[in-house]
Amino acid sequence: MTTVESPTSARPRGHRDRLLDGAMQCLREKGYAGTTARDLVAASGTNLASIGYHFGSKAALLDEAIARGFADWAAEVERAMFAAPDAGAAERFATSLEAMVDRFEELRPYLVAFIEALPRALRSPELRDLLARAYADCREAGAAMVRAAIEGEDAEIGEGEARDLASVGMAICDGLIVQWLLDPDATPSADRVVAALGAAMRTAPAVPGQPE
Repeated sequence: MTTVESPTSARPRGHRDRLLDGAMQCLREKGYAGTTARDLVAASGTNLASIGYHFGSKAALLDEAIARGFADWAAEVERAMFAAPDAGAAERFATSLEAMVDRFEELRPYLVAFIEALPRALRSPELRDLLARAYADCREAGAAMVRAAIEGEDAEIGEGEARDLASVGMAICDGLIVQWLLDPDATPSADRVVAALGAAMRTAPAVPGQPE
């Protein structure tokens, strides 16, 4: 039996969590460059001193919010992927792409902040490590989704293969984000991506050493 905590017994969220929540909101509404420290304070209901105490700087707070966005988005994709309990693997993969690719317009300020963080990560070991860990977590989450999606079907996949497939899926999403930000009208939707991947699988030559 599930026990539901009452509002009075629920553990209150501290300033650090509230700052991250506020930073996520600001990234989506204002973007990285458009967010000020006072915006973060207003969105989180905290104070300026809390930013320095918990994160050291406004930039560090926003960077961690970008990394947390990876995990939040991965969780949303997983919920969408397994929303239909009787769906097959192919349908689950198509649904996961819809949860990624077809939400670009909704997430545009956050996507811009993510792209802007990449060149800074090349110069900042701290940010590079933060984003690398976020990618690693998403890769592991994606691999778990792949294995769960094909469970019960006439297919097997090892942990390494599932992880590689998750990396390929992330690379497709990252590449489509860049294309969409530059030319949204020319960027394919999720159903067109699925169709293109299917066509590629049908027409690809056999890999040497692999059964046809």
